Amino acid sequence: MLTLENLSFDVPDAKGEKGIIKQLSLTIEEGKFVVITGPNGGGKSTLAKLIAGIEKPTEGRIYFDGEDITDKSVTDRANAGISYAFQQPVRFKGIQVLDLLRLAAKTKLSTADACKYLSEVGLCAKDYINREVNASLSGGELKRIEIATVLARSSRLSVFDEPEAGIDLWSFQNLIHVFERMRQITNGSILIISHQERILDIADEIVVIADGQITRQGSRDEILPQILGTASAVDACSKFYQGGNRR
Repeated sequence: MLTLENLSFDVPDAKGEKGIIKQLSLTIEEGKFVVITGPNGGGKSTLAKLIAGIEKPTEGRIYFDGEDITDKSVTDRANAGISYAFQQPVRFKGIQVLDLLRLAAKTKLSTADACKYLSEVGLCAKDYINREVNASLSGGELKRIEIATVLARSSRLSVFDEPEAGIDLWSFQNLIHVFERMRQITNGSILIISHQERILDIADEIVVIADGQITRQGSRDEILPQILGTASAVDACSKFYQGGNRR
């Protein structure tokens, strides 16, 4: 489905150019739930933006269903079947939730159909369908509404950049249930950038990135025990990398 081939991304710094992503190659297969994890500053979010088309690679190619999409825009990629969810969902003043779902689905959804998508993400539809997507919604509510738009879009590949960012523990617990449900009902692949153990624990495959390169990749059962100890996921990851355990 998605293939990254020798991907690099450099940014200018005081010394010239700094490599954020370095000759990275990765394949996401059809119907897989993949989580990319690793220490802060390792290039995870940058990689998500490269896949979505928000950033353009310095070198390398990106293929989606065999088509070279390296130079395609965010809109072109969305039309091809790639959805991207930001760390902090965008607030749209003056736009109601129903309108947002219709925009995502690219059709005039009935209220009943739109309500089904909200129900899938654990929201009582009658309380949200006519609300504005603005500051009156909590971070957790916005996250779930954003996921509802991804479901309405029926994307082949859904990319989420640290969906747990900025939400409270109660919302995070509900978010896990939403992803578990999404994993059951979606026909496409899901790619999540995260270092949260509970998200890692529902993945089919885990990819570990540090210093712009893949250091580990494999099934959840293979990789999760390597990066989790008695410490939190992020602390365990940091110790794992600092110990020089790379291949």
